[in-house]
Amino acid sequence: MLFVAKFGGSSLSSETQFQKVKKIVEDHPARRVIVVSALGKRAHEDNKLTDLLYLLYAHIKHGVSFTALWETIEQRFLTVKQELGLTYDLARDLEALKNELAHSSLTVDYLVSRGEYLTAKLMSEYLGYKFVDAKDVIMFAPNGKVDLNASRQKLTHLLAEDFKIVIPGFYGAYPNGKIKLLDRGGSDITGSIVANCLQADKYENWTDVPGILMADPRIIPTPVPIASITYEELSELSYMGANVLHEEAIYPIRQLNIPIHIKNTNEPDANGTLICDQTAEKSEMITGIAGKKDFVSITIYKNHMSSELGFLSRVMDIFKQFNINIEHVPTGIDNIGVIVSAASVEKCLYDLTETLKVQLKANEVSVKEQIALITVVGKNMISSIGLSGTIFQALGQEQIRVLLIAQSPRGLNVVIGVQNDDYIPAIQILYKELVECHLG
Repeated sequence: MLFVAKFGGSSLSSETQFQKVKKIVEDHPARRVIVVSALGKRAHEDNKLTDLLYLLYAHIKHGVSFTALWETIEQRFLTVKQELGLTYDLARDLEALKNELAHSSLTVDYLVSRGEYLTAKLMSEYLGYKFVDAKDVIMFAPNGKVDLNASRQKLTHLLAEDFKIVIPGFYGAYPNGKIKLLDRGGSDITGSIVANCLQADKYENWTDVPGILMADPRIIPTPVPIASITYEELSELSYMGANVLHEEAIYPIRQLNIPIHIKNTNEPDANGTLICDQTAEKSEMITGIAGKKDFVSITIYKNHMSSELGFLSRVMDIFKQFNINIEHVPTGIDNIGVIVSAASVEKCLYDLTETLKVQLKANEVSVKEQIALITVVGKNMISSIGLSGTIFQALGQEQIRVLLIAQSPRGLNVVIGVQNDDYIPAIQILYKELVECHLG
């Protein structure tokens, strides 16, 4: 049996957290592949090593003195080494990196990747595991996309032996060896790539939360943890802002139906959240609520639109010309609403609406701004009679106007549009009505 266990920066912020990780790894013999992020925050006012390294690169490029900043970075690593009593020659590697800072060939990707690299070096000795550099196993194609086949070829030779390895997350390399970073939060992606390539039995993602929550804890004080969730449900929640797991980390795992287990390093015995293709039947009506603010609704009105062949296609083509991604398309008989992020049309809204009006010969093109979208997700919703009515009634009683409501064809989620100002109270009302009342 093989588990790939990824530990985030909060799990690696100090020597105490390293000790917790070691106990977790030793508690199950299947945890033979460990992926680590860079050292995280020790306290709220502290800084992540990744942020410090980005800041260091900015200092270098702008000719600003970075002596104090470098000493802070250096001391973070040295403190962990000293407290854990490790023998790894960290000072040598730090000195080598310091010398590289003056090279004109220094790239931000290389410098920032050293956070994960040095953390993995420390962790490999502490666990007694072999260190495997991500640049040797996480391969990028020339177009900048992860090459799963090449990565698989690099990783599968490890299966030939009884291996125990630590891999730094967040980066890989092009065929020429040049370091390339993944997206921010990319250690999640590294873990899922490794789990896919090694056909792991489980991918564990260890963090500082008790799992995926049914709502944003900044809005709902004590949201209920989700015990189990399908990949499809998670994709819907992630797309609308639930960010415990990087969205791109789901797909390599889902290909092979490998379960993902979100666990809390500080409470390792807690159940966490299990993510898989199919979950056991649940009594809960919904799985979770998530949302985002700052959308724009552009509505196109034209008489006899419904009988005009290819009209929707021409609408889509115009948005494509402006390189704008479309979020939702609610429609009527003679009107189409197109929902997009406000940021995507910030510099072209006037030109876009004029183009829509002229090219489509529309009677009117109207714009509504400051819209928030809230998604209610759950595989049981399709069998829940009167859910939309419950939503309308609950929001209406609190004088919150619903600007749009749409259900996905598979019945997995309902999307509600409200004004930005109503975003937080709307989520609080929906959580109370759909979660608290149902559990009660």
